[in-house]
Amino acid sequence: MCLAAVAGAAAILTLVSGFDAVLTASVAEPSRPPERHAVRTDEPLTPILNVPDPRTAGALLGERLFADPRLSADGSRSCATCHDLGTNGASGRNLDEGLDGAELPLNTSTVFNAALSFRLNWEGAFRTLEDQARATIENPRIMGSSVEDVVSRLAADPDMVASFRDAYGREPDTAGLLAALADFERTLVTPDSPFDRWLEGDDGALSAEELEGYEEFKSLGCAACHQGGNVGGNLFQRHGIFYPLASPEPELLRVPSLRNIETTPPYFHDGSAPTLEIAVRRMARAQLNSRLTDRQVSSIVAFLRALTGKFRGRQVGAP
Repeated sequence: MCLAAVAGAAAILTLVSGFDAVLTASVAEPSRPPERHAVRTDEPLTPILNVPDPRTAGALLGERLFADPRLSADGSRSCATCHDLGTNGASGRNLDEGLDGAELPLNTSTVFNAALSFRLNWEGAFRTLEDQARATIENPRIMGSSVEDVVSRLAADPDMVASFRDAYGREPDTAGLLAALADFERTLVTPDSPFDRWLEGDDGALSAEELEGYEEFKSLGCAACHQGGNVGGNLFQRHGIFYPLASPEPELLRVPSLRNIETTPPYFHDGSAPTLEIAVRRMARAQLNSRLTDRQVSSIVAFLRALTGKFRGRQVGAP
């Protein structure tokens, strides 16, 4: 082979090798991670960091019971009837129907993140998930049953007996029934919202409009009642301080959580606000004596939408 041919072949090999190196580098080089700084600890809101294990025997039993119509007197409904875990943890109705077919007095709150609230239901009547579970089963308009009757029905099911023994080391009883429902509901938290990621140091997690909305949220005074890990749910407040907000009763309410708020219309205890924009305007007027501009409403709503988290890796409310 002549020297020119050798040189030509060497040049081709060099060119090919160089192309392969570029191609390999472009494929192998990992994408840049989000730019992160220190976790933000000086904000009135905090992220959800811990999710209880949903695979424990108690939580798995509670998940089955949550969807079991034997908890109701006539077998016509379960907890999941009004608390749809596939959508928003509640329903899309202003007011859900009771056993008698008539509307219940208050809008159904989402069960997502309920375990993070210091009291439960709109009036804060219950301190524990177990107490609320018992009250719901025994409420004549909701389940219309008794825990004793429910336990008897479950004890007649060999599969349920085995599940109770696995979870709590004994056959179905009142304490086990309530514990299982509570164990499951404690797993219904929704971390990893864009705002959680921003709080954890991801500077790119929020848009400029969402950040503007968060600043408005704080400067207007919304964070005085909606703060902490649940963005609410940790104090009582009167509504209609400056102007009427919704139905006048009950006058004193547990401040609701704003997590996943974009997924839970209609809003307020009577379900009277059909959209988040309307709810924001009415809240500002009634509670803060503020008339918001369209830009303020738009940016605050953008921020509130950034509070939508994930349940078992799937965004809450996603189709």
